[in-house]
Amino acid sequence: MTGYGLLIFLFIGAMAGWLAGLIVRGFGFGLLGNIVVGIIGAFLAGWLLPALGVHFVIIGPIVTSIIHAMIGAIVLLVIIGLFRRA
Repeated sequence: MTGYGLLIFLFIGAMAGWLAGLIVRGFGFGLLGNIVVGIIGAFLAGWLLPALGVHFVIIGPIVTSIIHAMIGAIVLLVIIGLFRRA
């Protein structure tokens, strides 16, 4: 991965984490924590969605990547929130 590719990956993860934090209220970790969760969620979605057979394209590859990573971040925030409550 090039430096430019890494920056795009971090940007996508940051956007996904921020959006997931807005959607899943009460389970967030603040702005920086949600950005980290978004980056981890991008990895999670990159593994989980193809395994489930979910494939879609919205507008373009960057927007689609943000949506995929946001789904992964939402799943991760909900799982972490369930463990925090227990």
